[in-house]
Amino acid sequence: MTPPPRADSTRDRIVSAAKDEFSRYGIAGARVDRIAKGARTSKERFYAYFAGKEDLYRFVSAQELTAVAKATRLDPADLPGYAGRIHDYFTDHPEHFRLMRWGQLELGTDGSPPDDAIRRSVAGKIEQLRRAQQTGRLDSAFAPIDVLVLVNQIAMAWAAQPDLLPPDDAARASFLADRRAAVVAAVERLFPAATED
Repeated sequence: MTPPPRADSTRDRIVSAAKDEFSRYGIAGARVDRIAKGARTSKERFYAYFAGKEDLYRFVSAQELTAVAKATRLDPADLPGYAGRIHDYFTDHPEHFRLMRWGQLELGTDGSPPDDAIRRSVAGKIEQLRRAQQTGRLDSAFAPIDVLVLVNQIAMAWAAQPDLLPPDDAARASFLADRRAAVVAAVERLFPAATED
């Protein structure tokens, strides 16, 4: 159980240092001593706030899920727009994409419990999509979970391909604008935005 924040900022510094550490090294490769050093605190203080690396990762990933949800706002009636926002978020914040990917790769694959925050987030989005299908705002040809996975995979395709991005900043911006347009067009073909009657 993660304790609530206290008046000092040690916990916030630990969380900030952990985001960088997990983004670079994943959960297994992250080191508590590096997190503590980056937070300008001791390992003992680290353990006063978090039970261990996995506990801290789950806290950090829950924060990130909240940030992603706020920045991207799932709208079942406009999945192309949602896909564009996801594309923008993760191409603007590749370190956040890496942080979330590490959890998918490492949590639950070794017999540890899966990340409950992710399961809750996915369940909530699936329910939104199901309701949109029931009210006719979204085509029901695909199961809601398939809709969510397909849209997310298309939207995050370029965040997962950093080696294909041009090295020059100006060329990169133009390249990503074209890729964003392709993402939105692909989702539009699969799941057209609802039109007002």
